[in-house]
This record gives sequence, structure tokens and C-alpha cells, in this order.
Amino acid sequence: MNYKDLKTKYLQNPEVKAEYDALDPEYQFIRAMIACRNEKSLSQQGLADLTGINRSDISRLENGNANPSLRTMKRIADGLGKKLEIRLV
Repeated sequence: MNYKDLKTKYLQNPEVKAEYDALDPEYQFIRAMIACRNEKSLSQQGLADLTGINRSDISRLENGNANPSLRTMKRIADGLGKKLEIRLV
């Protein structure tokens, strides 16, 4: 069984799906951060230099092993030349 099949199978469980959905905003930020960094051809160290955030902390964020504060997300957005937008829907 491949990843896609396993994911589909496990997401049929309402409890698993609820937890998965709860993590979506965090992973949206991570995907956007990586995409913007790659668009600018920046390494993690390059982003660290622009933001003043340690490269190891950027790595932890990108790997989903850290929960960034709003201030940290703003610093990353500024370093990438982007606007941070947070909405309640």
C-alpha cells in the first residue's frame, strides 16, 4: 500500500480526520514558506540571514517540529518580501 492509499484509508476515521484538519493551517504556512524561499533561490541560511532567525530554527519550522509565534511568522514574511495575512473564516 502506498502513502496516498494509506492516507485515504486513515482519513476515513473521523477522529484522525479531525486531527489532520486541525494541522492544516500550520502546514499551509510551512508550504508557503518553503515555496517562497525556493522562488527566491534562498537557502535556509539565506533566510536566516534576512530574518535574524537561526538556520536550525528555520529547519525545525520547515520540518513541522516547531510552532512559530505570530512574531516569527511576521519576520519570515518580511524576510521573504511577503505580507503575512491571517483570517478568521
